[in-house]
Amino acid sequence: MRKAVARLVLRLARWRTVGDVPSSGILVGAPHTSQWDWVAMLLLMWSGGVPPRVLIKAEIMRTPLGPLLRANGGISLDRKNPGAVVRDLLAEAKTGSPFLLIIAAEGTRKKGDYWKSGFYRIAQQTGLPISMGFIDGPTRTLGFGPSFRPTGDVGADMDMVRAFYADKHGIHPQLRTEPRLREEDGATERPA
Repeated sequence: MRKAVARLVLRLARWRTVGDVPSSGILVGAPHTSQWDWVAMLLLMWSGGVPPRVLIKAEIMRTPLGPLLRANGGISLDRKNPGAVVRDLLAEAKTGSPFLLIIAAEGTRKKGDYWKSGFYRIAQQTGLPISMGFIDGPTRTLGFGPSFRPTGDVGADMDMVRAFYADKHGIHPQLRTEPRLREEDGATERPA
């Protein structure tokens, strides 16, 4: 039922979808420039018949939207202390069952200097591939690009990510953050 409803809503909203929904992996959702990104990704996942898991900051999960978000795959993440949630997710990912975790790598809808590296670290620790999902407002397109397994060469892997997202603008292009990790500059990551 969700699959049919999601496809109908996307068609009525005049959004075009491309690519196939991956069944397992770490899905980067970018550019993350609008609060509607979550709705768009949820519809996209439902249209492909895959139940998503989405990391959402704890502050939002404590609002009246919390129960709705949890019922649709939302996982509360305390960004100051993410260890317990990440450990639970790693254990679940290693069971061998289909596992798809959506992470907004920018970590915020505001323009920033760097992406958060959690998607990369979780993929390395689980052996799951990184899949690239996108929303492009100017072309009204959303979907999936290629998947890859991190090589450990952060710069080379991120060059591939940058090449894919180069023409993806998000719903509010002025808020887009260029795909770059602090690790590429030798800096350590700070909590958001």
